[in-house]
Amino acid sequence: MAGVLLVTVRLHDGRYHGRPEWPPSPARLFQALVAGAAEGAALRGEDAAALAWLEGLDPPVIAAPAARDGQGFVTFVPNNDLDAVGGDPARVSEIRAAKSVKPRLFDADRPLVYAWRLDQGVEQARAVCRLADRLHRLGCGVDMAFAAAELADEDEAGARLSAAGGVVYRPNVGGTGAVLACPMPGSLDSLQRRHAAERARLHVTIPPDGAPAGTGGARRRGQLFAQPPKAHFAQVAYDSPPVRLLFDLRDAAAGAGFRPWPLERAVRLVETVRGDLEGPGAGGAAARLAAVMPQQAAVIARVFVGRGAGEADKAGRIRILPLPSIGHPHAEPSIRRLLVEIPADCPLRADDIAWAFSGVAAADAGTGEILWTLDRADDLRMAGHYGIAEGQASRLWRTVTPAALPAARHHGRIGGGARMVAEDRAGRAVAQALRHAGIAAAVDTIRVQREPFAAKGARAEAFAPGTRFAADRLWHVQIAFAAPVAGPIVVGDGRYLGLGLMAPVKQAWRDHLVFDLPGQPAVAAGDAPALLHAARRALMALARRPDGQVPRLFSGHEADGAPAASGRHEHVFLAADDADGDGSLDRLVVAAPWLCDRSWRGRHPDALFERVVSGLREIRAGRLGVIALGRPSALAAGDRLCGPARRWQSLTPYIPTRHPGRRKDPVVCVIRDLIDECERRRLPRPTVDLLDFVAGPQGGRPAARLRLSFEAAIDGPLLLGRDSHAGGGLFGVADG
Repeated sequence: MAGVLLVTVRLHDGRYHGRPEWPPSPARLFQALVAGAAEGAALRGEDAAALAWLEGLDPPVIAAPAARDGQGFVTFVPNNDLDAVGGDPARVSEIRAAKSVKPRLFDADRPLVYAWRLDQGVEQARAVCRLADRLHRLGCGVDMAFAAAELADEDEAGARLSAAGGVVYRPNVGGTGAVLACPMPGSLDSLQRRHAAERARLHVTIPPDGAPAGTGGARRRGQLFAQPPKAHFAQVAYDSPPVRLLFDLRDAAAGAGFRPWPLERAVRLVETVRGDLEGPGAGGAAARLAAVMPQQAAVIARVFVGRGAGEADKAGRIRILPLPSIGHPHAEPSIRRLLVEIPADCPLRADDIAWAFSGVAAADAGTGEILWTLDRADDLRMAGHYGIAEGQASRLWRTVTPAALPAARHHGRIGGGARMVAEDRAGRAVAQALRHAGIAAAVDTIRVQREPFAAKGARAEAFAPGTRFAADRLWHVQIAFAAPVAGPIVVGDGRYLGLGLMAPVKQAWRDHLVFDLPGQPAVAAGDAPALLHAARRALMALARRPDGQVPRLFSGHEADGAPAASGRHEHVFLAADDADGDGSLDRLVVAAPWLCDRSWRGRHPDALFERVVSGLREIRAGRLGVIALGRPSALAAGDRLCGPARRWQSLTPYIPTRHPGRRKDPVVCVIRDLIDECERRRLPRPTVDLLDFVAGPQGGRPAARLRLSFEAAIDGPLLLGRDSHAGGGLFGVADG
């Protein structure tokens, strides 16, 4: 019959210094049990057998109280390296090392509970229970603790974990989450070896007979220092996701359906549902919970409203997210549901918070009539539209409710009109908002605008009335991450009031990628053809199917090996750019055909382009050697290869798609060919100025450098002409 070994640990003063992990890892507990059981340097046989049995069990489930960072300080201690100062003790101040001390703070009345599931070994489990009585520390030497252990059945163990009143962390072997060290077979032996080596770190050496004599003719003795070996523990991911509760806004009339709430009044809805404990906003879930838990009023105010919350308390605050109806182009984006997200470090129990929100009602201010109530919902499918469901990670995210961006700091005037200045500052504020929200994922591009991204959305300014946010701080934001990110994503200063909620854009595959080239070894600009040829071969190797075929997207050939002859550009474009003009190539650009040829009408091959190109890590380029590539990214708005801009000029020579022909002016033919090429690519008709012209050998195919002027700004990259797939005809934004 399966049972559970429960070990309950209490720390005396609600502080834990064993950073960096929280909760204290099972390996910490195992070491504490070993230290408590040891008699000097020895373990009794029955104790060693019990500990060896324990290390063979699967990682335990852990219940830990919610914790937050305490006030830290730095102390300086002598480094064990006196030889660095000539062995002079008087100079010990020169080898001091900084040591950071920052405890985790939690409610000392709430214990840590470790639950090991066992199928056999009852006698060994009882021996571990006896060992738990001898535990005296957990973590650092200042973390005084005591423990008790017992055997329980699975139902009782589940109840005990829930009753602990904290966060339950479950092992997720091979998954994601906080990584904790856990005992494994061999851990006890490794601890004993480490202890023995620790006692003999310093030992005296005597040179063998025949060694050169020291001063006075005696063989000199030496002293060696050896680091003890590390203990062996398994690294196991513990996943403790937030608790998410979904509620419907239901009409108070019997049998009625949803009661839609206007999208622009999202902040007012959150304030109504959340409420406050005092003042004009009193009522709502916060007041309901405080009425039955008056001793927790300060904690409730901190968790629900943020009153009295410091920086360390943000990780424990609940978020109330109004979910507008999205997922269909014709959906009316009114708010019909609320998602309450309870973080793992919340100091209040999730079931208490669920009770507080269930049944919250809104009444008409004049008549007192109940307009709607919150009803608990079990169907979480709507949450999937916001990237919350498993497997819903996405690269591209757009706001549904605008983000209240941090107040911009002025850094002097930025060139351009007033809107361009405001958008540039808002874009920088988005990066700051991501840091505030704890989102560390790398970002490719950021776009901000006042207009909604959805056809039936609302402008950012419409959300400002009745809130503490000025209209000029509200922006709709689009963020393209370097890799897919899971939701929900909520950014900005209004993220606890329903603002800054983002939704993923499905199938948002990148249509170009840029790789930084290393400075050493540098690749000369004249070696661009060799580099691009090697890059194309590398992409073909990555795209090769199990049957040996390479897709046309990367090969430019049909399945039978014949060149693709559809008359359209159906394979990738490559270019190399000397961005700083020092004569060495700085970056490699790989662009999809549908980006460079606007006439492309084929079906985009889903994730094939991004999957293959993002896997490019190095290029073996013959005499150029092996070239390691930087992390792939996208061109940022304003980049000289990206634009948008009206005026573009050649970075690499343009080679016409057709021979000029005899007795024709080659310059006129090249300009005519370029205009035709733009029209074939569905670009606006440009005005063309000649910058440089070189005729081919014996009047053969010429090459030219040109400047293009369009009536309206267009986006790049621009690769035109006969050899545009191999880096020719590359244009950049013209100066001035």
